[in-house]
Amino acid sequence: MHEYSIIQALLERVEHEAHARGALSVSRLAVRIGELSGVEQRLLETAYETFRERTLCENAALDVTFVPARWGCPACGVDIPSGAVLSCRDCGSAARLVQGEEIMLDRIEMEVP
Repeated sequence: MHEYSIIQALLERVEHEAHARGALSVSRLAVRIGELSGVEQRLLETAYETFRERTLCENAALDVTFVPARWGCPACGVDIPSGAVLSCRDCGSAARLVQGEEIMLDRIEMEVP
């Protein structure tokens, strides 16, 4: 269950950023999770509820945005539809994943003096 290690790393990063700014508390976190990242939303939320106790994020909401996988041609920029052969119909280049495997901290809302 790598969701637990993801949340531990997330909380460490948030604590670092909050302390660097003299924050008194954190009220909200926003993260983006790619469809192909292997992260399960339910496990991520359970891990967050477990590990946020006694941290600056104890009362912070966690907003998770799941990002669908999207493929494209690196040579000509054409989008390749989901379920299609992973090569460009225009130039024949192999498709590349454009989005969908990210695990990204987007925003930290915190109270600073």
